[in-house]
Amino acid sequence: MKYFGVETAVKDRTDHISIEKFKRPTPSLTIIVPCYDEEEVFEKCLLEINSILQKLIDGDLIDNDSHVLFVDDGSKDNTWKLISNSAKSSSKVRGLKLSRNKGHQVALLAGLNECESDISISIDADLQDDTSVIETMVLNYLNGSDIVYGVRDDRTSDTFFKRKTATLFYGLMKWMGVEQIPHHADFRLLSRRAKKALTSYKEQSLYLRGLVPLVGFSSSEVYYSRSAREAGESKYPLKKMLGLALDGITSLTITPLRIITALGFFISGISVISAIYALIQKFNGNTVEGWASVTIAIFFLGGVQMLSLGVIGEYIGKIYMESKNRPKYFVDEKAGGKND
Repeated sequence: MKYFGVETAVKDRTDHISIEKFKRPTPSLTIIVPCYDEEEVFEKCLLEINSILQKLIDGDLIDNDSHVLFVDDGSKDNTWKLISNSAKSSSKVRGLKLSRNKGHQVALLAGLNECESDISISIDADLQDDTSVIETMVLNYLNGSDIVYGVRDDRTSDTFFKRKTATLFYGLMKWMGVEQIPHHADFRLLSRRAKKALTSYKEQSLYLRGLVPLVGFSSSEVYYSRSAREAGESKYPLKKMLGLALDGITSLTITPLRIITALGFFISGISVISAIYALIQKFNGNTVEGWASVTIAIFFLGGVQMLSLGVIGEYIGKIYMESKNRPKYFVDEKAGGKND
């Protein structure tokens, strides 16, 4: 490994040029790309990532052993065939095929577990995330960052509904005390020690973008604009996004349970006050009218109880799944590298 002693110009968001000296040796890089039915975008994805890798290698920013690792998350189309063929024709391409579809977060984890490079960068196959900032991520690592977050500087490419729900979700997570990088998905760089720390977490319900900040270590952010998807369709419909959000909340905080406890005390207090008021009125010879209010109160309390049971049940379900400690995934095939 060679060390950089030369001064290098690093351009930040405002195009200001600062002179930095690299603090670390040239790293090997694995770009991890989870794939699920991505045959329509695969060729473009491969071409663009290979171009980025070659540029970084030519610039002596990464080692020549660097490569891209495609993780096929149980695709039903020809994605794995394209991956394996590419791995046979290029030493810069490797593939990992899971035995069945396990979800985006598990596919990312599988790629991280397979990675043996000094640094890893995860990015989705649709390349909506800006690959041009990968160079800046590597520069940030060379200058001391163990984690580099890719953060969207605007959400204009999203629908109005998605923008508002994203803002609401990040605000809710912050209010519940969860440390999370707003407008960051899973486009990030991890050093070897950050990756090792992250993969030591053994949760069954994975929410990686919430776990990464718990790792600690030095971190930085790079900002970019997300483009529209060029081909295929999103593999994250509303149902999956809601499921991921629920996993994030229930995996990282018990605030919902505390809200239920506080609500229970509040309603109990109102009930005690109402009972005292009714008793005083009875002693004064007055009858407290209000069958309608009683009925409304019954329905309200019934709804609160059902909601409370649902939240408690969600946490109990999490405990049940964690106690089984099942393997998160199985590897069906590998391609490229030492496997050929």
